[in-house]
Amino acid sequence: MSERITTPFGFGSTALEVVEGVDLSGRRAVVTGGASGIGVETVRALAAAGAEVTIAARDVEAGRKVAADVSATTGNGSVSVAPLELTSQESVKAFVAAWDGPLHLLINNAGVMASPLTRTPEGWELQFATNHLGHFTLTLGLFDALRAEGARVVNVSSAGHLSSPVVFEDIHFERREYDRWKAYGQSKTANVLFGVEAGRRWSGDGITMNALMPGGILTALQRHISQEELQERIRLRGGGDNPLQLKTPEQGAATTLVLAVSPLVEGRSGLYFEDCNEALPHAEGTTNGVAAYATDPEAAAQLWKVSEETVKVQA
Repeated sequence: MSERITTPFGFGSTALEVVEGVDLSGRRAVVTGGASGIGVETVRALAAAGAEVTIAARDVEAGRKVAADVSATTGNGSVSVAPLELTSQESVKAFVAAWDGPLHLLINNAGVMASPLTRTPEGWELQFATNHLGHFTLTLGLFDALRAEGARVVNVSSAGHLSSPVVFEDIHFERREYDRWKAYGQSKTANVLFGVEAGRRWSGDGITMNALMPGGILTALQRHISQEELQERIRLRGGGDNPLQLKTPEQGAATTLVLAVSPLVEGRSGLYFEDCNEALPHAEGTTNGVAAYATDPEAAAQLWKVSEETVKVQA
C-alpha cells in the first residue's frame, strides 16, 4: 500500500493559494459546471495559473459572464464557454465531437443533489445520470484527447457517498422506494469508483483520475433542499452540538486544485481527498473519510461494465 498523501494545504486553504507559483501555460482544461458555485473558483484558479480553460455549462449565457469576469480578474483571455447538458447523451457526445486537440485537465465538477425523483428520457434516475453517467460518457469520449499528452481527471464527489454504495440490483429505483439522499450517495460513490477502475485500465495511457469531497459550501447545489432541512443536515454532519464548518466557494475549490496540479499526486489514481489531503478510511460514527465500498476494485469493475452497457460508449 502506498503511503498516504498529505499536502501543505488544509481546510481553510483557497484554490488560488494552491495554484500560487504553478505554471499551467500551454495546458488545456475543461470544467463541467464551471458557471456556478465552486466551479467558478476552479475556473478562476486554473486561469490564474495560465491554463486555457473551457467552461462546459448548461447555461451558456451564465458561462459567458463567468468567463468575462475570470478573464478580467486574472488577465487570462483564454477562457471560453461550450454548451453541455450532462443529462443528455446527445449533448455530451456533441461536446466530445467538437473538441479538438489535447486535453490536460478534465474537472468533472457539475452535479445535482437531493432532487425529487426525476427520470431522463432513457428512464435513468436523474442524480445518477447527471453525476456519473454524463461524466462517464464525457470522459470516455475524450479519452484520445486525454491520452495525447497524459492528463488528470478530477471527479468532485462528496461525503454524501457515505450514505449509500452503488446498488447494482436497482440503480435507478425502479423497484425500491426512492430516497433522494441514497440516490445522491450512490452517485457520489460512483464518482470515486470510476477513478479506481480508470486507474487500473488507463495506467499505461498516462491518464490519472481521483475524487474529492470539497466540503460544506452553500451554493445553488442545495436548491432542492429547504432551509430547515439544510440547517438540520449541517447540524448532523458536524456531529450534534458541533455544526458542520462551512467553507467559502474559494475554499471549496481548493481540494479540486490539489488533485489537478499538485506534484504529490503525480501518477496516482483511485484516491479520495478531503480538506486538501488524502482521506483516511471512514470510521463508524463519523462523517468523514472514505467508505471501503467506494474504493472496492470489484465494485469499480462492475460499475464500469454497467456504465458501458448503459451509455453504449467504450474507450
